[in-house]
Amino acid sequence: MIAHLPLCAISREPKRVLIIGGGDGGALREVTRHRCVERVEMAEIDGMVPEVSKKFMPYMARGFEDERATVMICDGVKFVESCEEGTYDCVIVDSSDPIGPASVLFEERFFRSVFKALKPGGVVCTQGECLWLHGELIGDTLEMCKKVFVGGSVSYAYCTIPTYPSGQIGFVLASKPEGDGKTVTFERPSREAPKTKEGSTLKPLKYYNSAIHSAAFVLPEFARQIVEPHLVPGNDAAA
Repeated sequence: MIAHLPLCAISREPKRVLIIGGGDGGALREVTRHRCVERVEMAEIDGMVPEVSKKFMPYMARGFEDERATVMICDGVKFVESCEEGTYDCVIVDSSDPIGPASVLFEERFFRSVFKALKPGGVVCTQGECLWLHGELIGDTLEMCKKVFVGGSVSYAYCTIPTYPSGQIGFVLASKPEGDGKTVTFERPSREAPKTKEGSTLKPLKYYNSAIHSAAFVLPEFARQIVEPHLVPGNDAAA
């Protein structure tokens, strides 16, 4: 979901993607399902994580084998700060919780660097914590994105994951405005779910489809009250 929600929401075909974190390779694997992607880079701070994933979770790590993938063992915050303006169509932040080293991935300075690194019309999707447990943090993160992505859209989605706290995890999504002022409407997919290529070693999608995409933005009432004041709707023609 952290890969398909942004990549299917963006109206144009995304060509270049950056993943910050995600060292297990799961997000990378899902990005490689999108054949339009020509280059995907991963900035992972701990070189042991990909190696352990390759050894013990080989299917999770399948994306490392893709020729379009480049893995850089480095500080993702510093990497995105050094990126040229307008480099990426999509940035995916597959981080751990905002405690200790990962806390910088939830700060305004980091999001401003991501905004700069995105092309006009580009999107970011970051791990957005649990609605049942982290309502205040989610509201603060969305408000920060609203401040940084001026003129763009800001949204929030969630999905069920049995192994996560409360069986649920969310996603904060934001878009950089196009030159003509159009912004991404995250709630409606602009592109179809990627199909498994014949002869691919990847299994068919197990969770994501176009209906799930839209449903992920339908929140229970308590969560809607937390999130809605901080959202900015999109206005692209596809919507």
